[in-house]
Amino acid sequence: MNHPHALSPSAIQQHAAALKARAFAALRADSSLSVRLRRYNEAMAKARALEAIGGAQ
Repeated sequence: MNHPHALSPSAIQQHAAALKARAFAALRADSSLSVRLRRYNEAMAKARALEAIGGAQ
């Protein structure tokens, strides 16, 4: 069953790459260490979830 709102595999990969870039940018941000680490972990968790979805297609 095709869903019109479903992302293509390449779109999922691009989104995951953007989230990884955001995660690494969070590490370099001018914030406290706890905030940087939380933002990094949140973005990487989302990227990993997308990659898992992309690999299942």
